[in-house]
Amino acid sequence: DEKEHEEHLKAILELLKKKELYAKFSKCEIWIPKVQFLGHVIDSQGLAGYYRRFIEGFSKIAKPMTKLTQKKVKFEWGNKKEASFQLLKQKLCSAPILALPEGSEDFIVYCDASNKGLGAVLMQREKVISYASCQLKVHEKN
Repeated sequence: DEKEHEEHLKAILELLKKKELYAKFSKCEIWIPKVQFLGHVIDSQGLAGYYRRFIEGFSKIAKPMTKLTQKKVKFEWGNKKEASFQLLKQKLCSAPILALPEGSEDFIVYCDASNKGLGAVLMQREKVISYASCQLKVHEKN
């Protein structure tokens, strides 16, 4: 939210001043909704979206927020969206450690589908390598 962002910004600027480091404001971008960094879009969903492979059922959890990105949808942040956001934050902070693939054998893919979305887990020797999930778009539902 804006108040929290303002508090963080103030804390950063005070810390810079304390350490005698100065920001050139003509090179600063403040109050922007998203930023591109090392090829990744970072915003409340962009950063979380990068980590979707670490969280089982990511698409289902993020669905209330994802709807806000659709055209002609009025942005209204309610209890459902806040709960979704908080759950994603909690899961990102406690995401299980995924195993690295070893060799090219013994992979198993578990997948599931409904009329709303798809989900899959890639495993090797009973260890999770990656999660995948997505919501179906209107034209994909049938």
